[in-house]
Amino acid sequence: MKRLIFKPLLPKLLLILLLLQTQICLAQGPREVYIAQYKEAAVSEMLLYGIPASIKLAQGMLESGNGTSRLAQEGNNHFGIKCGGSWSGKTITHHDDSRNECFRKYPHPEESFRDHSLFLLNGSRYKFLFELPHTDYQAWARGLQKAGYATNPKYADMLIKMIEENRLYEFDIQDLVNDQFQPTEPLLIIMHHPNRIKYVLAYEGLTWDALSLQTEVPVRKLLKYNERRWDETLVANEPIFLQPKRCQGKSKIYIMPPGESMYSVAQKHGIRLESLYKRNKLKAGESLKAGDKVYLRGKK
Repeated sequence: MKRLIFKPLLPKLLLILLLLQTQICLAQGPREVYIAQYKEAAVSEMLLYGIPASIKLAQGMLESGNGTSRLAQEGNNHFGIKCGGSWSGKTITHHDDSRNECFRKYPHPEESFRDHSLFLLNGSRYKFLFELPHTDYQAWARGLQKAGYATNPKYADMLIKMIEENRLYEFDIQDLVNDQFQPTEPLLIIMHHPNRIKYVLAYEGLTWDALSLQTEVPVRKLLKYNERRWDETLVANEPIFLQPKRCQGKSKIYIMPPGESMYSVAQKHGIRLESLYKRNKLKAGESLKAGDKVYLRGKK
Protein backbone atom coordinates (compact mmCIF):
# COMPACT_ATOMS: atom_id res chain seq x y z
CA MET A 1 0.00 0.00 0.00
CA LYS A 2 1.33 3.42 -1.01
CA ARG A 3 1.99 5.77 1.93
CA LEU A 4 0.59 9.28 1.76
CA ILE A 5 3.10 11.95 2.62
CA PHE A 6 1.70 15.28 3.97
CA LYS A 7 4.13 18.17 3.61
CA PRO A 8 4.04 20.79 6.37
CA LEU A 9 1.77 23.72 5.48
CA LEU A 10 3.33 26.22 7.89
CA PRO A 11 6.16 27.44 5.59
CA LYS A 12 3.67 28.02 2.75
CA LEU A 13 1.29 29.90 5.03
CA LEU A 14 4.12 32.10 6.28
CA LEU A 15 5.15 32.84 2.70
CA ILE A 16 1.59 33.79 1.75
CA LEU A 17 1.28 36.10 4.79
CA LEU A 18 4.62 37.71 3.96
CA LEU A 19 3.52 38.37 0.38
CA LEU A 20 0.22 39.86 1.54
CA GLN A 21 2.01 42.13 4.01
CA THR A 22 4.40 43.25 1.26
CA GLN A 23 1.48 44.05 -1.07
CA ILE A 24 -0.23 46.08 1.66
CA CYS A 25 2.95 48.08 2.30
CA LEU A 26 3.41 48.69 -1.41
CA ALA A 27 -0.22 49.81 -1.74
CA GLN A 28 0.27 52.33 1.05
CA GLY A 29 2.80 54.71 -0.46
CA PRO A 30 4.99 57.27 1.30
CA ARG A 31 2.34 59.98 0.97
CA GLU A 32 -0.33 57.84 2.64
CA VAL A 33 2.09 56.92 5.43
CA TYR A 34 2.99 60.58 5.98
CA ILE A 35 -0.65 61.69 6.07
CA ALA A 36 -1.60 58.94 8.52
CA GLN A 37 1.31 59.85 10.80
CA TYR A 38 0.88 63.63 10.91
CA LYS A 39 -2.78 64.38 10.15
CA GLU A 40 -3.72 64.82 13.82
CA ALA A 41 -0.82 67.22 14.42
CA ALA A 42 -1.89 69.25 11.38
CA VAL A 43 -5.53 69.43 12.51
CA SER A 44 -4.54 70.33 16.08
CA GLU A 45 -2.39 73.19 14.78
CA MET A 46 -5.29 74.34 12.59
CA LEU A 47 -7.65 74.45 15.55
CA LEU A 48 -5.10 76.40 17.57
CA TYR A 49 -3.70 78.83 15.00
CA GLY A 50 -6.06 78.81 12.00
CA ILE A 51 -3.59 77.48 9.42
CA PRO A 52 -5.39 75.01 7.10
CA ALA A 53 -4.47 71.42 7.92
CA SER A 54 -4.31 70.74 4.19
CA ILE A 55 -1.67 73.45 3.76
CA LYS A 56 0.29 72.19 6.75
CA LEU A 57 0.34 68.61 5.43
CA ALA A 58 1.06 69.62 1.82
CA GLN A 59 3.96 71.85 2.85
CA GLY A 60 5.33 69.17 5.14
CA MET A 61 5.13 66.54 2.40
CA LEU A 62 6.61 68.83 -0.24
CA GLU A 63 9.41 70.33 1.85
CA SER A 64 10.45 67.03 3.47
CA GLY A 65 9.95 64.64 0.57
CA ASN A 66 7.20 62.89 2.55
CA GLY A 67 9.46 62.77 5.59
CA THR A 68 12.42 61.18 3.78
CA SER A 69 14.69 64.23 3.32
CA ARG A 70 17.90 64.62 5.29
CA LEU A 71 16.49 67.67 7.09
CA ALA A 72 13.48 65.63 8.21
CA GLN A 73 15.42 62.49 9.08
CA GLU A 74 18.35 64.10 10.94
CA GLY A 75 16.87 67.44 12.01
CA ASN A 76 13.12 66.67 12.33
CA ASN A 77 12.67 69.79 10.16
CA HIS A 78 9.67 69.11 7.92
CA PHE A 79 9.16 72.66 6.61
CA GLY A 80 12.63 73.76 5.51
CA ILE A 81 12.74 76.60 8.05
CA LYS A 82 16.15 78.23 8.20
CA CYS A 83 17.79 79.44 11.41
CA GLY A 84 17.23 83.19 11.15
CA GLY A 85 18.58 85.75 13.59
CA SER A 86 16.10 84.95 16.38
CA TRP A 87 16.73 81.17 16.47
CA SER A 88 18.64 80.00 19.55
CA GLY A 89 17.97 76.26 19.33
CA LYS A 90 20.00 73.47 17.74
CA THR A 91 20.93 73.69 14.07
CA ILE A 92 21.81 71.52 11.09
CA THR A 93 23.67 72.58 7.94
CA HIS A 94 22.26 71.69 4.55
CA HIS A 95 22.87 72.70 0.93
CA ASP A 96 19.95 74.76 -0.37
CA ASP A 97 20.15 78.04 -2.31
CA SER A 98 23.75 78.18 -1.05
CA ARG A 99 26.10 75.57 0.39
CA ASN A 100 26.03 74.71 4.11
CA GLU A 101 23.05 76.90 5.00
CA CYS A 102 21.83 76.90 8.61
CA PHE A 103 18.50 75.19 9.29
CA ARG A 104 16.58 74.70 12.51
CA LYS A 105 16.83 71.32 14.23
CA TYR A 106 14.12 69.92 16.52
CA PRO A 107 14.03 67.05 19.05
CA HIS A 108 10.73 65.75 17.59
CA PRO A 109 8.80 66.24 14.31
CA GLU A 110 5.77 67.64 16.19
CA GLU A 111 7.91 70.55 17.37
CA SER A 112 8.61 71.31 13.72
CA PHE A 113 4.84 71.48 13.12
CA ARG A 114 4.44 73.90 16.06
CA ASP A 115 7.39 76.06 15.04
CA HIS A 116 6.00 76.28 11.50
CA SER A 117 2.77 77.71 12.95
CA LEU A 118 4.67 80.25 15.05
CA PHE A 119 6.97 81.08 12.13
CA LEU A 120 3.98 82.08 10.00
CA LEU A 121 2.10 83.72 12.87
CA ASN A 122 5.02 85.91 13.97
CA GLY A 123 6.35 86.72 10.50
CA SER A 124 5.16 90.16 9.37
CA ARG A 125 5.05 89.14 5.71
CA TYR A 126 2.62 86.30 6.47
CA LYS A 127 0.14 88.28 8.62
CA PHE A 128 -2.33 88.79 5.76
CA LEU A 129 -2.76 85.01 5.47
CA PHE A 130 -4.55 84.83 8.82
CA GLU A 131 -7.34 87.01 7.44
CA LEU A 132 -8.18 84.19 4.99
CA PRO A 133 -10.66 81.40 5.85
CA HIS A 134 -8.93 78.20 6.97
CA THR A 135 -11.01 76.35 4.35
CA ASP A 136 -9.59 78.34 1.40
CA TYR A 137 -6.46 76.29 0.76
CA GLN A 138 -5.99 77.78 -2.72
CA ALA A 139 -5.78 81.34 -1.35
CA TRP A 140 -3.36 80.18 1.35
CA ALA A 141 -1.16 78.42 -1.21
CA ARG A 142 -0.99 81.50 -3.45
CA GLY A 143 -0.46 83.72 -0.42
CA LEU A 144 2.52 81.65 0.73
CA GLN A 145 4.10 81.98 -2.70
CA LYS A 146 3.38 85.72 -2.79
CA ALA A 147 4.99 86.15 0.65
CA GLY A 148 8.12 84.38 -0.58
CA TYR A 149 7.98 81.17 1.46
CA ALA A 150 9.74 79.39 -1.41
CA THR A 151 11.62 80.57 -4.50
CA ASN A 152 9.95 78.08 -6.88
CA PRO A 153 7.52 80.08 -9.10
CA LYS A 154 5.21 77.05 -9.24
CA TYR A 155 5.12 76.56 -5.44
CA ALA A 156 1.42 77.42 -5.09
CA ASP A 157 0.42 75.12 -7.97
CA MET A 158 2.45 72.29 -6.45
CA LEU A 159 0.72 72.70 -3.07
CA ILE A 160 -2.75 72.86 -4.63
CA LYS A 161 -2.08 69.78 -6.76
CA MET A 162 -0.84 67.82 -3.75
CA ILE A 163 -3.87 68.85 -1.69
CA GLU A 164 -6.35 67.89 -4.39
CA GLU A 165 -4.66 64.63 -5.41
CA ASN A 166 -4.66 63.45 -1.78
CA ARG A 167 -7.98 65.05 -0.76
CA LEU A 168 -6.19 66.89 2.04
CA TYR A 169 -8.92 69.57 2.00
CA GLU A 170 -11.12 67.10 3.88
CA PHE A 171 -8.98 67.71 6.99
CA ASP A 172 -9.83 71.43 6.88
CA ILE A 173 -13.36 70.68 8.10
CA GLN A 174 -12.45 68.02 10.66
CA ASP A 175 -13.31 70.41 13.46
CA LEU A 176 -16.88 70.43 12.14
CA VAL A 177 -17.47 66.76 11.33
CA ASN A 178 -15.12 64.62 13.39
CA ASP A 179 -15.15 64.75 17.17
CA GLN A 180 -11.87 62.89 17.55
CA PHE A 181 -10.07 65.99 16.28
CA GLN A 182 -11.67 68.27 18.86
CA PRO A 183 -9.35 68.28 21.89
CA THR A 184 -10.88 69.79 25.02
CA GLU A 185 -7.69 71.84 25.27
CA PRO A 186 -5.24 72.86 22.51
CA LEU A 187 -2.21 70.63 22.19
CA LEU A 188 0.69 71.40 24.53
CA ILE A 189 3.99 70.16 23.16
CA ILE A 190 6.84 69.81 25.63
CA MET A 191 9.96 71.34 24.08
CA HIS A 192 13.60 71.59 25.13
CA HIS A 193 15.09 75.04 25.68
CA PRO A 194 18.70 75.58 24.50
CA ASN A 195 19.56 76.14 28.17
CA ARG A 196 18.60 72.49 28.84
CA ILE A 197 15.15 73.05 30.41
CA LYS A 198 11.79 71.59 29.44
CA TYR A 199 9.12 74.14 28.58
CA VAL A 200 5.80 74.64 26.78
CA LEU A 201 4.26 77.61 24.99
CA ALA A 202 1.10 78.93 26.64
CA TYR A 203 -2.07 79.41 24.58
CA GLU A 204 -4.82 81.97 25.03
CA GLY A 205 -7.08 81.13 27.97
CA LEU A 206 -4.66 78.63 29.54
CA THR A 207 -4.84 78.60 33.34
CA TRP A 208 -2.28 77.42 35.86
CA ASP A 209 -4.61 74.60 36.90
CA ALA A 210 -5.10 73.41 33.31
CA LEU A 211 -1.37 73.66 32.67
CA SER A 212 -0.68 71.59 35.77
CA LEU A 213 -3.17 68.90 34.70
CA GLN A 214 -1.73 68.64 31.20
CA THR A 215 1.94 68.61 32.22
CA GLU A 216 1.57 66.78 35.57
CA VAL A 217 3.68 69.47 37.26
CA PRO A 218 2.16 70.87 40.50
CA VAL A 219 0.96 74.48 40.30
CA ARG A 220 3.25 75.56 43.15
CA LYS A 221 6.27 74.30 41.19
CA LEU A 222 5.14 75.97 37.97
CA LEU A 223 4.81 79.28 39.81
CA LYS A 224 8.21 78.81 41.44
CA TYR A 225 10.01 77.78 38.24
CA ASN A 226 8.56 80.74 36.33
CA GLU A 227 8.76 83.28 39.17
CA ARG A 228 5.07 84.10 38.88
CA ARG A 229 2.05 84.62 41.12
CA TRP A 230 -1.20 82.67 41.08
CA ASP A 231 -3.23 85.75 40.03
CA GLU A 232 -1.05 86.53 37.00
CA THR A 233 -2.59 85.62 33.65
CA LEU A 234 -0.71 83.48 31.16
CA VAL A 235 -0.07 85.14 27.80
CA ALA A 236 -0.37 83.30 24.48
CA ASN A 237 2.96 81.95 23.15
CA GLU A 238 4.97 82.84 26.26
CA PRO A 239 7.40 80.11 27.39
CA ILE A 240 6.45 78.38 30.63
CA PHE A 241 9.16 76.24 32.20
CA LEU A 242 8.46 72.82 33.66
CA GLN A 243 11.83 72.64 35.40
CA PRO A 244 13.96 75.13 37.37
CA LYS A 245 15.68 77.79 35.29
CA ARG A 246 19.49 78.11 35.25
CA CYS A 247 21.76 80.65 36.93
CA GLN A 248 23.28 81.70 33.60
CA GLY A 249 22.53 81.62 29.88
CA LYS A 250 24.14 79.89 26.91
CA SER A 251 25.55 83.12 25.43
CA LYS A 252 27.36 85.88 27.31
CA ILE A 253 25.64 89.08 26.19
CA TYR A 254 22.17 89.94 24.91
CA ILE A 255 21.26 93.37 23.51
CA MET A 256 18.02 94.61 25.07
CA PRO A 257 15.42 95.15 22.31
CA PRO A 258 12.62 97.74 22.55
CA GLY A 259 9.62 96.71 24.63
CA GLU A 260 11.32 93.91 26.58
CA SER A 261 11.68 93.64 30.34
CA MET A 262 14.22 91.88 32.50
CA TYR A 263 11.62 89.22 33.18
CA SER A 264 10.99 88.57 29.46
CA VAL A 265 14.77 88.30 28.96
CA ALA A 266 14.96 85.83 31.85
CA GLN A 267 12.21 83.70 30.31
CA LYS A 268 13.63 83.90 26.80
CA HIS A 269 17.06 82.68 27.94
CA GLY A 270 15.96 80.32 30.72
CA ILE A 271 17.67 82.27 33.53
CA ARG A 272 16.43 82.95 37.04
CA LEU A 273 15.38 86.59 37.31
CA GLU A 274 17.21 87.01 40.60
CA SER A 275 20.44 85.77 39.02
CA LEU A 276 19.95 88.10 36.06
CA TYR A 277 19.56 91.11 38.38
CA LYS A 278 22.71 90.21 40.34
CA ARG A 279 24.74 89.53 37.20
CA ASN A 280 23.88 92.98 35.85
CA LYS A 281 24.19 94.79 39.21
CA LEU A 282 20.55 95.79 39.26
CA LYS A 283 18.03 95.93 42.09
CA ALA A 284 14.82 93.91 41.85
CA GLY A 285 12.36 95.80 39.66
CA GLU A 286 15.00 97.81 37.81
CA SER A 287 15.42 97.43 34.07
CA LEU A 288 17.68 98.37 31.19
CA LYS A 289 16.79 100.48 28.17
CA ALA A 290 16.73 99.36 24.55
CA GLY A 291 20.25 98.91 23.18
CA ASP A 292 21.86 98.18 26.56
CA LYS A 293 23.94 95.04 27.08
CA VAL A 294 22.38 92.37 29.28
CA TYR A 295 24.95 89.99 30.73
CA LEU A 296 23.76 86.40 30.72
CA ARG A 297 27.07 84.84 31.77
CA GLY A 298 29.95 86.28 33.77
CA LYS A 299 29.56 89.70 35.39
CA LYS A 300 29.00 93.22 34.17
